Amino acid sequence: MTFSPQLEARFDKLLKSYPPGRQRSAMIPMLLYAQDELGHVSDDLVEEVARRVGVTALQVHEVLSYYSMLRRKPLGKYHVQVCTNISCLLRDGDKLWEHTCKKLGIGNKETTADGQISIEEVECIGACSWAPAVQVNYDFYHDVTPEQLDDLLDSLRKKP
Repeated sequence: MTFSPQLEARFDKLLKSYPPGRQRSAMIPMLLYAQDELGHVSDDLVEEVARRVGVTALQVHEVLSYYSMLRRKPLGKYHVQVCTNISCLLRDGDKLWEHTCKKLGIGNKETTADGQISIEEVECIGACSWAPAVQVNYDFYHDVTPEQLDDLLDSLRKKP
């Protein structure tokens, strides 16, 4: 499997940061970095990571089935996560989620037809003090109102 030179360098650095016999500890960061580059965790990626860290593909699949941030199918270019856990729920996070689905015309873990935006209802993104919270890729938005969310989604759709 071929990766960008930057990702190969990250993999090398990761694998060298663990003592011999402990390279399997690099599995999750490798999967996350590769997912960022490729868009999801493919079967080929599972095999490649397993080979590089010295485990079986089944062991990589076990990790995939546990961690919800590792994706088996491609997401949109912009992955919008809306928190509906208790702090956000108390500040209308559930209504914000419903608003998101209605505005985009898609449901949980679905992607818009143009592939630009995917959405996911999440339990917690660790921003309880600033509820309701939304995360787009790695960027956080706090105290989000439906109007602010509309502006955010519209701006994402305009990006190339």
